[in-house]
Amino acid sequence: MSGTTITTDILIIGGGPAGMAAAVAASESGRRVTIVDDNPRLGGQIWRAELGKNGSPDANKLLAALAERRIDLINNAQIFGTDRDRSLLAETGAGTITLGYNKLIVATGARERFLAFPGWTLPGVFGAGGLQALVKGGFDVSGKRILVAGTGPLLLVVAEYLRSKGAQIAAIVEQAPVSKIIRFGLGLWNAPAKLAQGLELRSRLAGIPYPKGSWIKSVRKTGEMLTAAISKGGRERQFECEYVACGFHLVPNIELPSLLGCSIVQGFVSVDEYQRSSIPTILAAGEPTGIGGVEAALIEGKIAGFASTDETRKAEALFAKRDRTSRFAESLKATFALRNELLTLAEAETFVCRCEDVTFGVLKDFNSWREAKLQTRCGMGPCQGRVCGAACEFLFKWHVDSVRPPIFPVKLENL
Repeated sequence: MSGTTITTDILIIGGGPAGMAAAVAASESGRRVTIVDDNPRLGGQIWRAELGKNGSPDANKLLAALAERRIDLINNAQIFGTDRDRSLLAETGAGTITLGYNKLIVATGARERFLAFPGWTLPGVFGAGGLQALVKGGFDVSGKRILVAGTGPLLLVVAEYLRSKGAQIAAIVEQAPVSKIIRFGLGLWNAPAKLAQGLELRSRLAGIPYPKGSWIKSVRKTGEMLTAAISKGGRERQFECEYVACGFHLVPNIELPSLLGCSIVQGFVSVDEYQRSSIPTILAAGEPTGIGGVEAALIEGKIAGFASTDETRKAEALFAKRDRTSRFAESLKATFALRNELLTLAEAETFVCRCEDVTFGVLKDFNSWREAKLQTRCGMGPCQGRVCGAACEFLFKWHVDSVRPPIFPVKLENL
């Protein structure tokens, strides 16, 4: 397969909800549509391994389109760069392939934001979504005691999923204050479906402590267990557990559109009402344009799919629905904004860049991401700044930039 060139009308990077919705919409035109995903199965973080089992109409439409061969699929392919206009390079198990396209839809999703605190690099401390993904892939947590901490509705979703797989949830630790969460809940009166979903989710988590206005301060190893220190109202409480799952919001995967020259505004791909970026042949949908959840991703994906095939009227029919999801996303952002106390978690010896072992004490003496990178190699390890970059944005208010090819580590033979 190495050296193969594949040409398609509509190329979609990312097989999560946004990418799948875009593919189904674009395929209605009869044009050739190709999805490229770096995972062995479609579904993204939301539906990974459970695609077709969740009852989603959008997921079922995609499966039908794949079965009818209206959509081509390339799995286990990592886009790492470009060699010319309207052409991308991808690494696969068989080598490098070149992907040519007329229109490109970027639906690369998001990753978790990690915040540095003493003990965050210990074995057994996971990202909340990362642990969920491992369990979906077969990792057994049955009977394991797990503390879920951080912020946002994702914590509840992860806790409920882990509990359904036999885990014992020690607590769900939410850093947002209770006043904001009550205000958010009251604001759902005009979104009865979301209110019902939230109430059902909380009912499935009955009996699990859910301290609000609380945050994780540190984790230490005590024998075979982990001991997590939780702060609330100036007082500290200890939780013993086998695993800790932390999640402090999501960070969009915008390396590819940045590399291609798309305009990035406040950390997201800037798009017009049709999800078109500053480059006319490139559209974007889902988390790269704003963190909004699965419903927003599906609607934006459909709009991008229709717009990519010039079905503008079909796209316009979805504008009002997208606007409603945008308002909900703004409400989420305001409710679960990270509190200032989290800026003080890291101690001088706490690693911020775990790839290159760069500590908070070293980084705080620099004035910019570029300066720290040049002097300490922060952000130059295998993750290429995907973990420490987002942490530094929060801790130091640095602008993290300088995306260069390859945007993922690639075998030398494939370069």
